Amino acid sequence: MIRVLIVEEDPMVAKFNQSYLELVEGFRCVGTAESAETAKRLVERVKPQLILLELYMRRQNGFALLNYIRSRAQNIDVIIISAARDPASIIKTRRYGAVDYLIKPFHFSRFKTSLELYRDSYHAMNSCRVMSQNDVDRLIWRGDRQAAFRPLPKGLTSGTLQMVWEAIARQDSSGFSTNELSRAVGISRVSVRKYLDFLAGIGALETEINYGTGGRPLDKFWTVPEKSSMVSLYF
Repeated sequence: MIRVLIVEEDPMVAKFNQSYLELVEGFRCVGTAESAETAKRLVERVKPQLILLELYMRRQNGFALLNYIRSRAQNIDVIIISAARDPASIIKTRRYGAVDYLIKPFHFSRFKTSLELYRDSYHAMNSCRVMSQNDVDRLIWRGDRQAAFRPLPKGLTSGTLQMVWEAIARQDSSGFSTNELSRAVGISRVSVRKYLDFLAGIGALETEINYGTGGRPLDKFWTVPEKSSMVSLYF
């Protein structure tokens, strides 16, 4: 089991992230911290292998913890889960060695994909002495090339995915809901949602959770133009 420390100032969000983590096989939460200062103490005590880190915190921000970890050459990987969207912050986390970056609010499928890719690469790098170029490519390549290494999930077909993707291309630029796309494609809402979750998981769609007048959450989706080319790999 990969030991995970969650660093998040909001207790409800931390609990939410922990509940998501428990749904992904191969991980165990060994602690939560509401600040960088607390996280520094926990790092020494619980010895995490992975940290899920928020950048925005009132006292020391997440970069203080990243600097602390790297300055001590500790073998800890970091996945950022943050509301910070500015390119400078995202680029800076990459330079600190963050292995992924999830923007809040995120969809579970994107979270699950991130954790599964990390888990697979973690075990691959720790299970062999010598790696081939193909092994390295599978572990390091991101974006379009990485999609080629991931099979279409069970229950999804390339033909229906293409039909869904073509319907998405016809949607308004302001975004669309699961119900709207279900009507456009002519298949059930449950089936459409499976394809939307997959597309969000590979980064081809962005999603935002809105709350309607009845308080029910409603997911709104948008395409990510620079990621669109990867979808055709599945047709």
